[in-house]
Amino acid sequence: MSSTLARASLRKAALRNGDWTACRRSFASFALPFQASNRTPGQNHQRIPTQRHIQRRWQATAAHAVLETAVHDPSALSQEAIVDNLDPKDAARLEKVRNIGIAAHIDSGKTTVTERVLFYTGRIKDIHEVRGRDAVGAKMDSMELEREKGITIQSAATFCDWVKKQPDSVTGEMKDEKYHINLIDTPGHIDFTIEVERALRVLDGAVMILCAVSGVQSQTVTVDRQMRRYNIPRISFVNKMDRAGANPWKAVDGINQKLRIPAAAVQVPIGVEDDFKGVVDLIRMKALFSEGARGEIIREAEVPADIREFAQEKRRLLIETLADVDEEVANAFLEERTPSPLEIKAAIRRATIGLKFTPVFMGSALADKSVQPMLDAVCDFLPNPAEVENLALDRRRAEAPVKLVSYNSLPFVGLAFKLEESNFGQLTYIRVYQGGLKKGQYVTNARTGQKVKIPRIVRMHSNEMEEVAEIGAGEICAVFGVDCASGDTFTESGLGYSMTSMFVPDAVISLSIKPKQTKDTPNFSKAMARFQREDPTFRVHVDAESSESIISGMGELHLAIYVERMRREYNVEVVTGQPQVAYRETIQEHVPFDHLLKKQTGGAGDYARVMGYLEPTGQLGENKFQQQVVGGTISEKYLLACDKGFQASCTAGPMLGHKPLGCSMVVNDGATHMTDSSEMAFRIATQQAFRKAFKAAQPQVLEPLMKTVITAPNEFQGNIVGLLNKRNAVINDTETGPEEFTLQADCSLNAMFGFSSQLRAASQGKGEFTMEFSHYAPAPGQLQKELVAKFEKEREARNKK
Repeated sequence: MSSTLARASLRKAALRNGDWTACRRSFASFALPFQASNRTPGQNHQRIPTQRHIQRRWQATAAHAVLETAVHDPSALSQEAIVDNLDPKDAARLEKVRNIGIAAHIDSGKTTVTERVLFYTGRIKDIHEVRGRDAVGAKMDSMELEREKGITIQSAATFCDWVKKQPDSVTGEMKDEKYHINLIDTPGHIDFTIEVERALRVLDGAVMILCAVSGVQSQTVTVDRQMRRYNIPRISFVNKMDRAGANPWKAVDGINQKLRIPAAAVQVPIGVEDDFKGVVDLIRMKALFSEGARGEIIREAEVPADIREFAQEKRRLLIETLADVDEEVANAFLEERTPSPLEIKAAIRRATIGLKFTPVFMGSALADKSVQPMLDAVCDFLPNPAEVENLALDRRRAEAPVKLVSYNSLPFVGLAFKLEESNFGQLTYIRVYQGGLKKGQYVTNARTGQKVKIPRIVRMHSNEMEEVAEIGAGEICAVFGVDCASGDTFTESGLGYSMTSMFVPDAVISLSIKPKQTKDTPNFSKAMARFQREDPTFRVHVDAESSESIISGMGELHLAIYVERMRREYNVEVVTGQPQVAYRETIQEHVPFDHLLKKQTGGAGDYARVMGYLEPTGQLGENKFQQQVVGGTISEKYLLACDKGFQASCTAGPMLGHKPLGCSMVVNDGATHMTDSSEMAFRIATQQAFRKAFKAAQPQVLEPLMKTVITAPNEFQGNIVGLLNKRNAVINDTETGPEEFTLQADCSLNAMFGFSSQLRAASQGKGEFTMEFSHYAPAPGQLQKELVAKFEKEREARNKK
């Protein structure tokens, strides 16, 4: 027994030191006596563990040891150690899994590429175009609005199997290997940026698509920033090589210079524009041609003589770029030795997963050319789920970081990253990081602490689904019947882990909204609740002053899509408009008042006289009421009523009906009547006195000024300053960096309506801004006159009714 304990302590020490070989050796020595023992007749019959039992027990011990290190010392646990200690069955499964996203600038061909991927993997039988004449549309654009507008609005998930030929590790012969790819097609428009955020939050790798004509565009920069936020390795695919003006080297230079990530082409095009026929694989120096009705056959051939020299030059450039980011290729470069194709592939994989490099591929999805080599690259160069580091926070240990391990045998941890409303209820997309998820299993929502049962698990294929009984670690699935919010963590009970959610940008534009007909209010409320639950960037609140429902979002298109969806999906017609600006009113002069309220109505009448003055406080802060009555001309209870009348007056001013600011009212004298005076009479008298004095004290309209922070590339500084000058903004500070400048200004909220669209136009979509309330300041004289005239007109219209 003591030797067993000694071996156990040795294993723990080895784990603490990261010595996985020692750990295995320790357990093997523990298992050896069982393997050596054999039963002989006459001996006591004892259960002797078989090789399978020993293997299973070793796996359980190794998994437990890895988990212990992951919890207590995550920094000591490398991804290599996690991969080395995988159950061989899990290792074989995860090695062939890829979780990838397709991301790019608007109209770069993301959905078209995804359509070809699904066709070549056998997931769909026919290819349909994004703006096709057959009225079917691309598979991943399942919404009617997406097919009409020809844009992706919601990210769509699918899965497919890609059979790739690769050499056997033992014999070297080429054999078929099946890879399982979970794929998410994301929108390109910046208004739907949350769809890209939540997809990249849970993916292990991405394909960044660039247009061969335009190269790196504004939204490419945004997508790059999002990939860096979540440490996503990427391969790049230069699409539209058949278009007039196609120049893949412009895209490669753009990745190096604008995105600042080392990149080199691993393919050279054979012809461009109308003459684009295929590509040369620079790693193996083979020409690849797409043949067949839809380019489904890839034919290998020798490199054409006219581009052989150019291909050799680009191959040298590829090796030089790799030498800068990979030590082994650098050593070969210093030894003046040309690395072998296998060494180049291994180096590209290491550098890509290490976020030091992106290999660039070329093709044309619309022309059905060279998409399959890109799929091979996904399998060759992007990581499997076990190779990506994922952290959770342990709430039981003051949110200490814990490394999640993609072993099926460990307790379940998953992240709900997207919600959708379907015919069967709420559909929740979950990425499984650790452990497995089975139908009927109970899991705990880390945010609410509620235990929920998983009644149904499906794999999504755009808007179609396939039911499965269980999902392993590292996979993506969807579940029904689970009430949660986007970004919730689910764990097995007793595991107090929580994962960080995706980054949610602030809303930049708002609109007031209301149903056209009152009878549609219940459906309107349902739509608002659903859209808020599904999309964290879509926000709704009721303005306390105007009682308007205000919707906020990422842009005009973003809100227009939701308005259209309300009409189509909920049959609710709505009226939208600019939200009311919360103006304020104030006074500039000291004005005395002496007001008498005297009414006789047959019985007891109303009598109240209040005297005093109204003056500005000097600061645009709280309003003040004081009583300085001497000699008891107004009793205490009536003075209290005067105070209430003043507070009521300060809820809606006489100029615009907005709150007054910085007013001080002093009541120092008055008169009462023995029978006709009452608290109500003094309250009304004070309100009337306030209104009369306010209008005589040079009233002024105040408008809210917003602290506006704008960040954009330096080249657009002049355009943006011009935009702010047109809005009479006061620029307080400007910081100019090597690439971007940050500008701080105070600008009227009223003048900022529509600014998001103009900023994007002035900065090619690269500018960003945030607004928060700063302070109130006097509105321009012309605006004051317009606002007062508008208010008087509306009041007259109300009185006529």
